[in-house]
Amino acid sequence: MGKLKRKSRSIKKPSASEASKIMASKDFEVQQIFKAYRNGLISQETLTQQMDALCGAAGNGDGPQAASSPRPARVRKLLGDAGLDAPGAIARLMETGKTYDRAAEDLGNIVALEHVNVTVPDQEKAALFYINGLGLTRDPYMMTGPANMWVNAGRQQFHLPTSKPQVLRGHIGVVVSDYDALPQRLSRVRESLADTRFKCHEREGYIEALCPWGNRIRCFAPNQRFGPMAVGIPYVEFDVPVGTADGIARFYSQILGAQAAPLEDAQGRFACVTAGTGQNLFFRETDRQIQPYDQHHIQIYINDFSGPHRRLAAKGLISQESDHHQYRFQDIVDPDDGKLLFTIEHEVRSMKHPLYLRPLVNRNPSQSIIDYSPGDDARNWARSSN
Repeated sequence: MGKLKRKSRSIKKPSASEASKIMASKDFEVQQIFKAYRNGLISQETLTQQMDALCGAAGNGDGPQAASSPRPARVRKLLGDAGLDAPGAIARLMETGKTYDRAAEDLGNIVALEHVNVTVPDQEKAALFYINGLGLTRDPYMMTGPANMWVNAGRQQFHLPTSKPQVLRGHIGVVVSDYDALPQRLSRVRESLADTRFKCHEREGYIEALCPWGNRIRCFAPNQRFGPMAVGIPYVEFDVPVGTADGIARFYSQILGAQAAPLEDAQGRFACVTAGTGQNLFFRETDRQIQPYDQHHIQIYINDFSGPHRRLAAKGLISQESDHHQYRFQDIVDPDDGKLLFTIEHEVRSMKHPLYLRPLVNRNPSQSIIDYSPGDDARNWARSSN
């Protein structure tokens, strides 16, 4: 029996103090990771992944339990903390014993809704509305000529090539960093856009603005509903025929591998599709007449690139083989019976696309010559979620 006891002690898991000593030996590595993050060399995602890896390695070894070892709930709170330099500091912070709802972090296969593309007949009027009115930023690096304009909204964009006007069948949600200043900016462009369809109205919780050609934009202040987004496009909502929401949810779930479900609220039934962090595609049923499709499109990034392509191709739904990073489809069909439910072109890109996570410039729209604030020209796309 004594031998059995000695054997049991030999495979005993390390105590909390022993784990702390193990973790202390890795402090230099941890500090270098944070240094790289502070200097912009690695992303928040990479920081989190490497911290998770260190927790697993230090706490429970390389076995299955390593993945569940605890780490701080808010890694961002550690940044700039002088206590990180103390021996064993990281280990003590990681020994919280807290559990997490890991499913709450799932996104599904669509990892980002990146842009909405609608053509416009007049670039000057488009700039008045999107840049001067909404307070967004013209991309200074791409499409800088007179025939097209890319407009930055946080990590998302509007693409506005010159052609006859296209109107999205529904509306686009936009988070505006200086929401309180928006009514004044929109009023300033009203006279210059008097001969267009431009309108704006303050509603409960948002401001609705109609672009010069009829696209509806609902503007919101940053809030918890949209996650950390301080400026950006959190959702696009499409008007779809009655009875299609359930089939649309099945399409995105079964064909694209996205998180999708049919839901219902006070306004009626709709399909909700997760399209990134704090981002969604909504397909809301309506009995109003839906206008014919005019070839406007949205662009998404997906993680599993080949699986959806294979399933779309099997149903004859691929509309364009763009290149090795991108393909397109237009028709949304019910996977159960193949019935056409709605049409909206999707520009589908892989996460290996060269433009994925391209940094976008965002200005502070409240800056002016009269009350200029030095060092406050730019806006971050996100706000702290602490």
